[in-house]
Amino acid sequence: MDDVLPNPSANRLLGAFSRAERARIYPHLQLAQMPLGKVICESGGTLRHVYFPVNCIISLLYVLEDGASAEIALVGHEGLVGVSLFMGGDTTPSRAVVQSAGCAYRLPARMLQDEFHADTTIQSLFLRYTQALITQMSQTAVCNRHHSVDQQLRRWLLLSLDCLEGDKLSMTQELIANMLGVRREGVTEAAGRLQKLGVIHYSRGHITVVDRPRLEALCCECYSVVKRETDRLLPWRTS
Repeated sequence: MDDVLPNPSANRLLGAFSRAERARIYPHLQLAQMPLGKVICESGGTLRHVYFPVNCIISLLYVLEDGASAEIALVGHEGLVGVSLFMGGDTTPSRAVVQSAGCAYRLPARMLQDEFHADTTIQSLFLRYTQALITQMSQTAVCNRHHSVDQQLRRWLLLSLDCLEGDKLSMTQELIANMLGVRREGVTEAAGRLQKLGVIHYSRGHITVVDRPRLEALCCECYSVVKRETDRLLPWRTS
């Protein structure tokens, strides 16, 4: 781990806390390494901590009885993993797995629950995030049902970029296909078309978005719906 620890306020929710809230909660945060493929929780499992990603991406997957799965949402530095802890349920119906390596801060479940019930400002913030997450899940379901693999890939790339800083993603086409629940060949063809247009550059599991405005222009409305709702509900606060 680096000598200089990431600032918790790099997470959009933790950064929105007031000074008093930070003084009360930050000392209890623990930095956790999030290696690629790490399973944070399984479907039906109980979380002992809530996780606030700083520079990693965590995928929420719905897993069928036969083992097949599909991504229902992405969580990055704008959010948290562990909504069920303050929404009244002890377990979660989805699997949470690290899709892009990095680190996250975690907070004991009991402290999160106590703060949620005792502090109306934190309660409002977390409920607004939950609304944004539900919007993403709903829009993902619509996009996967009605839009082409090309459109799904564009939406997914933009949402992934929003989870991190910068314009680079470390993702294999096989991983993307698994997340979208489509054939790898379909992702390969869709990525190839974006590369020919000069929108992305792909090489050995590394994707660089060269022309983000063009990517947004080519994307279906599903991305902008999620982006607008997230920005409306979760303003930055750095004081």
